[in-house]
Amino acid sequence: MRVSRCAGFLSAFLAASSLALIGTAPASAAQLDGAARYVALGDSYSSGLGAGSYDSGSGSCKRSSKAYPALWAAANSPASFTFAACSGARTGDVLNSQLTSVSGDTTLVSLTVGGNDAGFADTMTTCVLYSESTCLSRVQQARTYINTTLPGKLDQVYSAISGKAPNARVAVLGYPRFYKLSGSCVAGLTEKERAAINAAADDINAVTAKRAADHGFAFGDANTTFAGHEICSGSSWLHSVAYPVEESYHPTATGQSSGYLPVFRATA
Repeated sequence: MRVSRCAGFLSAFLAASSLALIGTAPASAAQLDGAARYVALGDSYSSGLGAGSYDSGSGSCKRSSKAYPALWAAANSPASFTFAACSGARTGDVLNSQLTSVSGDTTLVSLTVGGNDAGFADTMTTCVLYSESTCLSRVQQARTYINTTLPGKLDQVYSAISGKAPNARVAVLGYPRFYKLSGSCVAGLTEKERAAINAAADDINAVTAKRAADHGFAFGDANTTFAGHEICSGSSWLHSVAYPVEESYHPTATGQSSGYLPVFRATA
C-alpha cells in the first residue's frame, strides 16, 4: 500500500504547483560584493517555496526570506537586489514578466527554470496517484519534452538575459535528484518510479547545463550538495508529500541554505 497515494490529500497538487560569464568575463559575485546589482529570476526553487517565511506581499509567488537569493543578499549587502522569482514560473513567465527587472546595470543574475515547462508537478501527481506503468509513461513524456522542446525555450530566455544585461554574471542552477535509491523509504513510490524520476532530473540538468554553457553562463549542479539528502536518505532536504501540498517535492529551509546557497556562491 502506498502511504503517499492519498487522492484526497493530493488532488490539488497539480493545480497548486503547476510545478518555480558573458561578454568580457565579468567579476564574480565574491569580487563584486556590495557593488553587485543582483536580480533573482526563476521558479519555485528560486522563490523558496517549501522553505516557509514567505513575504506576504509576494502572494502566490511565495518568495521566502529563507530562499538562497534572499540569503545571499542578506549576507553580501549588494547595491541592489530584486527578487523576481515566482512559484510556478515557466520560461514564458520569465520572458514576459520577470525580465523587466533586468537592465544594463545588472551585474549578477541567478535562475532556475524549466521544471514547470517539463510538467514536473503533473508528473509527480501522476506518479503519486496512479499505477507504476502510468507513472513511467508520464515520466517518459516529460523526458521527451526536456530533450526536444525545452532547449529552444531555454535559449530564448538566455538570449533575452544576455540582450538586457550583456555584462552580467549569470548563474543558472539545476535541480536536485528527488530520491536516494535503495534508501530508507518503506512505502510510497516503487524503486522503478524513483529511478525514472531521478533520470528525468538528470535530463533537465544536462540540457540546462549545455544551453547555459553555450550562452556563456555558469551552471551550478545542485546534486553536489543535495547528495545524501534526497528523499529516502533519512536526512532529506526536500519535502516528500507535504502540507500545504504545493510545498511537496521542494527544498526545505535547510535545502535552500545548505543545498542551494553554497552552489550559488560557488557558481556566482
